[in-house]
Amino acid sequence: MTKRAREVFDIEIEGLRRTRDSLGETFNEAVRMILDCTANGGILVVSGVGKNLHIAEKMSAIFSSTGTRSIVLNPVQAMHGDLGMVSAKDILLALSFSGESDEVLKLIPAIRRHGLKVISMTGKPGSTLAQMSDLHIEIPCGKEACPFGMAPTNSTTATMAMGDALAMVLIDAQKFAIEEYAMNHPAGAIGRALVMKVTDVMRHGERLAKVLPSATVMATLLAMTAAKAGSAVIADESGKLLGIFTDGDFRRIMSEGHADVLESPVSKFMTASPMFVRNDVYAAELLKIFERKRIDDLPVCDAEGRVVGLVDIQDLPKMKVL
Repeated sequence: MTKRAREVFDIEIEGLRRTRDSLGETFNEAVRMILDCTANGGILVVSGVGKNLHIAEKMSAIFSSTGTRSIVLNPVQAMHGDLGMVSAKDILLALSFSGESDEVLKLIPAIRRHGLKVISMTGKPGSTLAQMSDLHIEIPCGKEACPFGMAPTNSTTATMAMGDALAMVLIDAQKFAIEEYAMNHPAGAIGRALVMKVTDVMRHGERLAKVLPSATVMATLLAMTAAKAGSAVIADESGKLLGIFTDGDFRRIMSEGHADVLESPVSKFMTASPMFVRNDVYAAELLKIFERKRIDDLPVCDAEGRVVGLVDIQDLPKMKVL
């Protein structure tokens, strides 16, 4: 069973490679057409039938959430009144791997009467849909993973990936900012991570262990215990960040057999000039830093470099941003 499952993965991975390698000027022109459409107040209308209607729904959702206004148009419902949702300023992205889906083909003349341009995605450049389109993007993914060559598998995966590629390129082209993304995702873990600032999740006040560089290791450990924290930030009299000392640092220096550790100044063993984050960034940036740098504690500083808090990675699940 797992052998067959791996074969399916191999077929779809190869299909993605083939589709990726086919990218060229046609893809670039599609991006330009969509940008021209949205710049003029139009929306990207995505349509398909059967499994491709589900792909259209996913594509449209990604476009809409990342700065490209989009709707889904069911080609059957379109012929019974839903064409009223579109206007001449819009553009149609039509999905049909065969390029011969009756419902989609019947939609194209009606769409053109409304003045829309048409971009199609098919696996057949010579198909009827491709020939009826202003621009055609080929999905040359190869055979389906289905043993009968019938059930859409490889083709839907590659089509969805092409939609993702369009959406991500449009993010860059439109300079879509994370603040705008946050506005579109106010709920759930994603929303919290994007809307919440570092100041909403950091430890401060009595929960922040902060000591001077002259403080002993013992005094630092006591400060960490009082704050119920696994680390302490070291700052000068003005509050400027100098270093960080963690319980991991303490275990390390004890294992190395340093003499009079507890009475030594913490500055001797701290990590000097540690990475820190500004207090005005979004919590989403924290996730990236923790994942990239593989650290557990991150000091928070203001614009002048003064310590105002500390983020412990263990606090993030409690705040529901992980």
